Amino acid sequence: MNEHVTSRPPATPGTGHGHIDTETVRNIVESRKTRRTLWRQLALIGPAFVAGAWQFGPGNLTTAMNAGALYGYALIWVIIVSTILMIFLTDMSVRLGIRTPVSLISSIKERLGGWVGVVAGFGVFLITLCFSVGNAVGSGVGLSMLIPGTSPVMWTVICTVAVASILLLKGIYGIVEKILIVIVALMAVSFIVSAFVSNPDWAAAGAGLIPVIPDGAWLLIIGLVGTNFSINAAFYTSYGTKARRRTEADYRDITMVDTVPGIIAPGVMTALVIVVAAAVLNATGTDAPGAFGGLAKIFEPVAGPVGAWIFALGFFGSAFSSMIPNCIAGGTMLSDALGKGASADTRTARLGSAFILAFGLTITIVFAGSSPVELIIIAQALTVLFAPILAALILVMANDRKLMGRLRNRWWQNAFGVLGLVSVLALSVRLIVSLVGG
Repeated sequence: MNEHVTSRPPATPGTGHGHIDTETVRNIVESRKTRRTLWRQLALIGPAFVAGAWQFGPGNLTTAMNAGALYGYALIWVIIVSTILMIFLTDMSVRLGIRTPVSLISSIKERLGGWVGVVAGFGVFLITLCFSVGNAVGSGVGLSMLIPGTSPVMWTVICTVAVASILLLKGIYGIVEKILIVIVALMAVSFIVSAFVSNPDWAAAGAGLIPVIPDGAWLLIIGLVGTNFSINAAFYTSYGTKARRRTEADYRDITMVDTVPGIIAPGVMTALVIVVAAAVLNATGTDAPGAFGGLAKIFEPVAGPVGAWIFALGFFGSAFSSMIPNCIAGGTMLSDALGKGASADTRTARLGSAFILAFGLTITIVFAGSSPVELIIIAQALTVLFAPILAALILVMANDRKLMGRLRNRWWQNAFGVLGLVSVLALSVRLIVSLVGG
């Protein structure tokens, strides 16, 4: 009878022949997708670098510069610890962006209750309000340093109108963004070179890795954590990941080319700001209110008299470029929290973004007579008040077995996540005590 048996055609995935089931075929496809060329890996760069660029704004520069000017190298450890914790929280958010069906806030509403999702959205919105103050003040100060004798408040008004126009005319955003990236990159290179040319005490810088808390440094430490361990930026990373339609097959490469380098880069830059400020400003005894007056010296080892111009241009670039993602993120979170859609294009998101811009401008005008440095530091410190809620939600959602599947947190990821949560919670309590105690 065997001579009458016709031979089967070669097994072909998806046809049913050869007993290759759908799951096996999916695994084959996914494994092939993970073997990426260098250029395909670089194409994954995005959400974490956006979060890193967001956190490396005027608040970051101001608090780091004052840390170096006032306390030398003693607070470098704050940057190292907060950068490590930021990597883990951002990584959790990336995985949540991959696994959540619609958005992170929508999943929070579904699994933890609608009111919890509303709290999360408003938490991010309130943090972006605080950041808007630093961005508004920083953009005005940067341009007023570029054009001496002009009013910082006037420039803040102009920058606010410009950002609003860019958000309405999306076609020019890409061009403006590229110009600002070049400006900030110029300042970044200047800091790197200055960190070596200014002849810092590297032994003292190394000692700065050992945690110590100088007298009177608490507000500055809270501000440093608020800018470097930016939990709202980490939270919003899930939305960037979702918008780029990343999959589980992308996760490993995302970690290597985006998450880790995207967060380490601004951390290293911030540490170098402290090193340069300690080497150039600390020796002169420049205090916090007068620190902007000493900015001309910070790049003198590299660019001489042009150094002040480079810093002013870069400071403006970091502030102006941060204004855009800050108001977009805040508006999007507010819209999602209110159930109006997880997009920056909804009417609610646009109104929220406009309110964030208006808030930063209003506070800048009201406190125009105050020290811009102190105003920025206080605004950055206040972001820590809402951070514990967001950190707790990221941690809880990243441990949801049904939602996360194979991307659920491991024990060591939970260890760092809990450490981050405890840190921001302790700093929040400390800030509240300080505010109540005057």
